[in-house]
Amino acid sequence: MRRRAGVGAIHKQKLEQEKYKDKGTEIQENQLEQMSKQMEVFRINLEKFAAKHKNEIKKNAQFRRQFTEMCASIGVDPLASGKGFWSVLGIGDFYYELAVQIVEVCLATNYKNGGLIYLDELRDRLIQARGRRKEHQEITNEDLLAAAKKLKIFGNGFSIVPLGRGRHLVQSIPGELSMDHTAVLQQASQSGNAYVSKSLLQKELRWESDRTQKALDHMVKEGLAWLDLQGEEETLYWFPSMFTACINSSS
Repeated sequence: MRRRAGVGAIHKQKLEQEKYKDKGTEIQENQLEQMSKQMEVFRINLEKFAAKHKNEIKKNAQFRRQFTEMCASIGVDPLASGKGFWSVLGIGDFYYELAVQIVEVCLATNYKNGGLIYLDELRDRLIQARGRRKEHQEITNEDLLAAAKKLKIFGNGFSIVPLGRGRHLVQSIPGELSMDHTAVLQQASQSGNAYVSKSLLQKELRWESDRTQKALDHMVKEGLAWLDLQGEEETLYWFPSMFTACINSSS
């Protein structure tokens, strides 16, 4: 007949489990401390690297992207750091200045595109405008997306509308676009014609008639779409923000 474990044996087993638990906690704390030290060394070296290559970071877009990726890997955001070393480095200033220029271009083109502009077109216009002032300084779409985040302080007046396949629209009018409005813009972009029709949206998106008409009416009201009553079979809804892209693709 097996003997049951006594109270002393159970107590001893609990003590051993607590020792293992304490030892595991101690190992975790040591690992965390070592990791923190390594990250601090990495941060210091990153600051030295940034100071040494300051001009290269500002002028070379690919170099700048790789640098920001290194920063993100250790939780450093030089764009959000307005004090200390990072403010002296001035990388944040580059994006703040770019954000201001984004606003300038959006306001200048608002009257003809309804407050929506392709990111590629925005980049082309910025390069032309900066060519006279900022020589040999590359700008990428990634730079524009990073700078556009700064515009969130204006509320929903400035935002990025993803269209898929790496394409984006920059919205510069008050009012947030719903998922339905974004879907309509995506369809107009994918068609390559800069317009949609009610029947097209119902077919491609499988929407009911009321839902489709509501989305289209809102976009016309906000000036994002133009009505074309001359369509052969039905009313067409044109998006002036996409005119340039369609012309370029057909030429």
